[in-house]
Amino acid sequence: MKRFLALAFLIASVTHAQQPVLHVLAFYSETVEHDHVDFAHQAIKFYTAAAKRDRFDFASTTNWNDLSASNLAHYQLILWLDDQPHTPSQRAVFEHYMTNGGGWLGFHIAAYNDKDTSWPWFISFLGGGVFYGNNWPPLPATLIVDDKTHPIAKHLPSTFMSPANEWYIWKPSPRLNKDVKVLLTLAPSNYPIGLKDTIEGGDLPVVWTNTKYRMLYMNMGHGDRIFTSTTQNHLFEDAVFWLGALRVTPGR
Repeated sequence: MKRFLALAFLIASVTHAQQPVLHVLAFYSETVEHDHVDFAHQAIKFYTAAAKRDRFDFASTTNWNDLSASNLAHYQLILWLDDQPHTPSQRAVFEHYMTNGGGWLGFHIAAYNDKDTSWPWFISFLGGGVFYGNNWPPLPATLIVDDKTHPIAKHLPSTFMSPANEWYIWKPSPRLNKDVKVLLTLAPSNYPIGLKDTIEGGDLPVVWTNTKYRMLYMNMGHGDRIFTSTTQNHLFEDAVFWLGALRVTPGR
């Protein structure tokens, strides 16, 4: 009997240890720009495989009404792949989630904002930068890793070539915000970048975090080439683990 109980306890312990401790939910839309939908589909495929390999729970939804307090209570981290919430109630839930310690990883268009966005809190959340321009067409670019000691950069060289993407520049640069830590930057050697629409120069952060929150923004996310770099894929995977483990003081 004692052996049976010991075996049952061991099986239960192993089963418990194998249960995912990180639960991730990705939001995306099918009705946005085609290149952004392509990215979302590939991101879901990438993170589904990573979740199976690294034992975390990953789900995705096109229903932005799933951005509810009761639903988000089940997830430590949410991803916005190709869109953002548009209704006041969805935005309010997101603000509450983030100011109370929730985690967010946003890609490319997820951070787009202009005079019609009408969401001041979100601009502050991003570090104060407003969309100022972009290159066109999507082009590969050399990126500089600003902090090689950061957990999301542990598998990155000091510089690397990122696949073709539409690069956004912000005004003012998020780097000017004391709470923002820029982790990757577009190398000045890329300038001018673009053919039809050109960015001639300037500070162009590509990946950053607002340290007041458990968040990370990545400029990558346009088209079907984003996941063709093994080096960059390490960044995407390590970002999820860092955000999943990070702890911040809400409302600091």
